[in-house]
Amino acid sequence: MLAKHFMTVHLVPWDPKRNLLEEANCLYDEAGTFDCVEKGDLVAVKLHVGELGNPYYVQPFFVHEIVRRVKEAGGKPFLTDSNTLYHGKRNNGYDHTINALTNGFNMAPFFPADGLKGENYRTVSTKGILSEIEVSGMIAEADAMIVVTHDKGHELSGFGGAIKNLGMGCCPEVGKLRQHRVVGLEIDTCKCIGCGKCKATCELHLPDIIEGKAHNTSQLCMRCPMCKNACPMQAISFIDQDDFCRALASAAYGVLSTFKHNKVSYVSFAKDITPNCDCLPMPGEPVTKDVGIFASDSPVSIDGAFLEMINYKPFNEASHVDCMLQVQEAKALGLKGEAKPKITKIA
Repeated sequence: MLAKHFMTVHLVPWDPKRNLLEEANCLYDEAGTFDCVEKGDLVAVKLHVGELGNPYYVQPFFVHEIVRRVKEAGGKPFLTDSNTLYHGKRNNGYDHTINALTNGFNMAPFFPADGLKGENYRTVSTKGILSEIEVSGMIAEADAMIVVTHDKGHELSGFGGAIKNLGMGCCPEVGKLRQHRVVGLEIDTCKCIGCGKCKATCELHLPDIIEGKAHNTSQLCMRCPMCKNACPMQAISFIDQDDFCRALASAAYGVLSTFKHNKVSYVSFAKDITPNCDCLPMPGEPVTKDVGIFASDSPVSIDGAFLEMINYKPFNEASHVDCMLQVQEAKALGLKGEAKPKITKIA
């Protein structure tokens, strides 16, 4: 019988005076983190290996211990993450694997979840703002999953936690673009001076300068804030940005639909909490104190616990969305857990 208590999130406070690796093992025992693993299971350890140059991704020795515990439970663990939509060091399976190894993730095989060029995925029905979502094949085919997350800020969704790790991180390029494209982009041609800074900063050079004005009608635009931030006239704005948070929750629901009941657990590290995500080589200085390590069997509860432990208003102000929205949306769609769960500290 699996002992599941998704309304409770267990927490080891971050205290360098304690042996946090040992404390993490006590945390996993209390939370039943590896109860989802049965003998012979192929277990995806879903993580973000950190864009090359980023100093704040989850420390590999913690992942090494998670891998060991999966094996101890009888599972066959592999590390995985989907390739990125943007053109960085994790945009294809080869570079992504080299990036993972360079950053120290060599304790188990690393498989790009969506293949060499994003070709390996399964399209599933989901609920919410999206009717369907593409799920990376290595995720969809896994028997169980441990979702290892680094909690931090995010320029579009307010913050990136377990829900974003599921919704964005478990989808291939086409699924990522589907989520990003729920946000609208508007260019005020009365303000635009046709300077071309938007086009110069976009990695795809998408905004066209036509008769001295910027225009962007490309279906490839991923709604990153680069052009918006580069515009000296503030002529570019996002429309319905809140829908991005809803899309994350909708995609997360679709991802979890590929697993049997009680086959996914969550571990989140709230340390080095930066304003930008691990996808950037320069994520910025940490903006709040280290909190600790959370464990739960619910993405709603574990993200809600993190937000309960910090002042996330600066994230809201920076991103112009409410961090709690993706948590509330995931709860409304039927993902188990509570936005304000009970937090039990491991003494």
